Amino acid sequence: MKIILLLASTATFLLAACENSAKTESNTAASPAGDNPVAAAPGAADWTTQVVETPEGGYRMGNPDAPVKLVEFGSMTCHVCRDFAADSAGALEDKYIKTGQVSFEFRNFVRDQYDIVASLLARCQGPGPFFKLTEQMFAEQDAFIAKAQAISAAEVKALDALPTSQQFVRLAGVMGLDKFVGMRGVPSAKAKACLADDAQLNRLVAMNQAASKEYEIRGTPTFLINGKVVTEAVQWKALEPKIQAALR
Repeated sequence: MKIILLLASTATFLLAACENSAKTESNTAASPAGDNPVAAAPGAADWTTQVVETPEGGYRMGNPDAPVKLVEFGSMTCHVCRDFAADSAGALEDKYIKTGQVSFEFRNFVRDQYDIVASLLARCQGPGPFFKLTEQMFAEQDAFIAKAQAISAAEVKALDALPTSQQFVRLAGVMGLDKFVGMRGVPSAKAKACLADDAQLNRLVAMNQAASKEYEIRGTPTFLINGKVVTEAVQWKALEPKIQAALR
């Protein structure tokens, strides 16, 4: 199956905005920290340590019975998703997830072959390391994309001639993602096996199809709060008040 032909076929796609999601951002400012304080009960568990794979194929951090269930459909090559990860770092986990008030699930919504490579590697070691590895990939996103955009037309043609799994292994090398995950505990042989894992690849494609059908996802990031699509909120400053409202 030529996944590359089903998605974007050139690195220029990576220059585009994450669909139209950034254009619908609300101007709502985040509520002051004291407006809706959320504190863990004395002796309560740290729910950020609880990470599982969900039936939908995402990875969920936090209390499965949290009153607010936040889901992000995100792309590893989307700069808006990267910015959300950076802006929400600390606050989302420490203030909401750790306390058991909010659970956070990330569902990969792949947009191109480079996104697939990054997603397969982020998911390679299972739930435990997923969120940390994803956060680190977002932090280095510009470097990976620059390397992907430097691929010559001749190399793109050569890649197209390879079987899908070999394309992904080669792209991981071109983007430097093989060494990146290797330095973070993913052995080379394991990384190659994950990039050739048809079951995981099909899972990513199925997740895209399910998200598009059920929620009409058109851009990344798209968020759900308790199963409903959140509109006009793709940045943390706009999303946090909606989380606080759902907690009331």
